[in-house]
Amino acid sequence: MPAWIQQFHTAGNEAIDPATGLLTPFITNDQSSLIVSILSAGTFFGALSAAPAGDLLGRRFGLVLSNAIFCVGVILQTASADIPVFVAGRFFAGFGVGQLSALVPLYQSETAPKWIRGVIVGAYQLAITIGLLLAAIVDNATKGRSDSGAYRIPIAVQFAWAIILVAGLLILPETPRYLIKTGKMDKAARALSRLRRLDIGHPAIASELQEIVANHEYELSFGQSSYIDCFKGGMFKRLATGCLLQSLQQLTGKFEFLPSRSYCSRLTSGAGVNFIFYYGTSYFTNAGFTNPFITTMITSAVNVASTFPGLYMVETWGRRNLLLFGGVGMCVCQFIVAITGTVTAQDNQAAQNAAISFICIYIFFFACSWGPVAWIVTGEIFPLKVRAKCLSMTTASNWLLNFAIAYATPYLVNNNPNQPPRGVDLKSKIFFIWGGCCFICILFVWAMIYETKGLSLEQVDELYDKVAVAWKSPGFKPTVSFQEVQDVNAGARKMSLVDAESEAIRKKSVSHEEAVEPEKTWA
Repeated sequence: MPAWIQQFHTAGNEAIDPATGLLTPFITNDQSSLIVSILSAGTFFGALSAAPAGDLLGRRFGLVLSNAIFCVGVILQTASADIPVFVAGRFFAGFGVGQLSALVPLYQSETAPKWIRGVIVGAYQLAITIGLLLAAIVDNATKGRSDSGAYRIPIAVQFAWAIILVAGLLILPETPRYLIKTGKMDKAARALSRLRRLDIGHPAIASELQEIVANHEYELSFGQSSYIDCFKGGMFKRLATGCLLQSLQQLTGKFEFLPSRSYCSRLTSGAGVNFIFYYGTSYFTNAGFTNPFITTMITSAVNVASTFPGLYMVETWGRRNLLLFGGVGMCVCQFIVAITGTVTAQDNQAAQNAAISFICIYIFFFACSWGPVAWIVTGEIFPLKVRAKCLSMTTASNWLLNFAIAYATPYLVNNNPNQPPRGVDLKSKIFFIWGGCCFICILFVWAMIYETKGLSLEQVDELYDKVAVAWKSPGFKPTVSFQEVQDVNAGARKMSLVDAESEAIRKKSVSHEEAVEPEKTWA
């Protein structure tokens, strides 16, 4: 927005606008890269700190702390009048968002019943898409202001959602699995009763609670957890799956930018999802649209609407099939946009319109698949004792790639001699990079993503212990009862889960045979 650039540009950063002949201020590539990427740097460190916050304070109060840190960042940004204070605010806001992005899916996964868990965790991504739409609406409403309200109002509006989240957390219970982990059985039973809306004495509550307890005690039979445990044996496979999944979600072309005309002045086509949402106004202006703010709201609305089919398909098609579907669709769209923008002239309006159409189709594929499902899968695949630690690292992987791409992309796509340092001017060719990454996504899902649809979090442990390769996971039926495994003697409980189950079944069979043996009679 002109008001923001006028306030925050530094002395000497002015250039003659060819259209008006006037001296116009601008933000340099270095400044924009710092302002944009510092939030992702904050989210990286925030995500890593989510595990100790979630384990020490609990999932619920860890989220309250995250909101407090986020609000500090919003205050600094709203009150700032120069870049250093604004950058500090971006970092603290990012730190809070990083913690939230790890703890929210964790809370959702640990409280949701298995039959609707995918939809509930997927609602996390739905909320993000709604937020992007609301941001576009607020930006459109304030774009014409010439005072600091043009940018201070959109920033300050973020307080409303922090207040709503904290108010909800004061009403919601702590997760039953965390309460069991900390030995608070009575509170865990009451929390589960509230979450399932059943009486505390209901058999379903007792059965679910006993299975969670038995699974946790089985895990503890191997010792207390530490960060080193996240990298041992089969757990490393799960951690690698989660980190690569979150990293590839970013490498599909989903990256964040502030609206800065300097990055887009020489582009002939758009980029990934967040490029359009944060950068769309400048891009659509260059594409010839008369009201770019309205066009950005339309693409944001497409993003919201496309998330709903994903929430349905994740529980019908499953996680694995939906990720494959999305990966293929995104790959095709990215290459079409890359080829269209590369082989046609910069002023070819038909080619630009075609590129925008396929960007919207790309938004559909991303929003219904990789957008929500990446968070769903990472929230499901880790056992209770290391869940917070592993989830914080997978989320940090997402933000680390977000930071790297946000910082590097301006130099990849820009080549404006008036705004040094000059970049390599890839323009539409950058889509070949994102398209190649989407192709890698397809191979990764086939080889690494296990199908967890319809399984409880405890049954996912059994899946990973019994199924050696991901492509054999569809159709898996759980057979382990951790309550039976719990009854195996201490030595056997240090076996693998498969061996412990076999021992439990053997003992059960022996007990059954003894029970049905006919009584002996004496002559």
